Amino acid sequence: MIDKDTHTLKEIKQQPELWLKVFQLIKEQKDEVDGFIEDILSNKESEVIFTGAGSSFFIGEMVAPFFQKDTGVSSRAVETTEIVTHPEFFINKKRKTLLVSFARSGNSPESVAALKLANKVSDNVKHLIITCNSSGALANIKGKEVYSIVLPEEANDKSLAMTSSVTSMGIAALLVGRLDDLDRMDLELQKASKLYTSFFDKFTNSLEEMAKVDYQRAVFLGSGPMKGVAHEAHLKLQELTDGEIISKFDSFMGFRHGPKAVVNEKTLLVYFFSNDEYTRKYEYDLVESISKSANPALTVAVSNVSLNGLGFDLRIDLDNIKVDDAIWTITSLVPIQLLAYFKSEALGYNPDSPSKSGAIHRVVQGVSIYEYE
Repeated sequence: MIDKDTHTLKEIKQQPELWLKVFQLIKEQKDEVDGFIEDILSNKESEVIFTGAGSSFFIGEMVAPFFQKDTGVSSRAVETTEIVTHPEFFINKKRKTLLVSFARSGNSPESVAALKLANKVSDNVKHLIITCNSSGALANIKGKEVYSIVLPEEANDKSLAMTSSVTSMGIAALLVGRLDDLDRMDLELQKASKLYTSFFDKFTNSLEEMAKVDYQRAVFLGSGPMKGVAHEAHLKLQELTDGEIISKFDSFMGFRHGPKAVVNEKTLLVYFFSNDEYTRKYEYDLVESISKSANPALTVAVSNVSLNGLGFDLRIDLDNIKVDDAIWTITSLVPIQLLAYFKSEALGYNPDSPSKSGAIHRVVQGVSIYEYE
């Protein structure tokens, strides 16, 4: 049953309502945010870098392609861990740069270090911080080249695994790239909220039953921005099962080039389908290829379009309400968050704190930051 008393489950279920609160927050700050980023977005020679570590980095992988398409400004995702070790490889001092930092707590050593190193390498960097913790170190960095968006307190997940924090920060970033289109985004988020509220009623029992199936590895596939979704999904299942379920991710087309060998009879295979008809042609080809050459333990499809003619063990085809492609990308994480939650419980873990060995923590520990010359 879905009324279990855990932070993780509460944080997964609260997302449809939380997304609407995030929209209201961005709407209230629209003029300030617009004024802060205007000089970056008005210069097509500028660059936007989305950064974070772990799940916070995966948000950037999901958002950057849409942000570039929406604004016309070159946009990419770079991990804070990469900026910390190689700042001059990723920060171009000759280009105006908007560094968008995602962080749930804002207290990871790399979060602050990446921001400071960017400033050390270049005088042309502005910082947009999107975080869930008003008292975090990142949120409390001040300066005329810094603007912080602190999301509602509910987004600051208490559990180890990031769930509502990921989708909320992702939606906030998408809205920043669409400040001139907020009326339409309001309608799209209303639709997404309704879609996922009904999702819990329709698919919870199936996902809980699926957790009883014995599989030892999992593969998550997505194309373009959805590859970022697959990246986050693979971590969610691996985190919540303390590494007992070894997980991988890839693009649909990239999976053909060797990684497909990982699929066996003990593999969960999850397909995140694109809303784009052209892209789905390649995705369908891969599904048909897998069905002829492998026999995975379970196949799951997550889609906002009808998947007639394709066979899966579970079809989460939420096609009764069509939502904006970018919003679909971020919110399609929800079904796999719930799948990972139930698998965690089925294997005897505490989803709020699944790391029995203590190897992983809510805020990363043991990282030393060295002086950069």
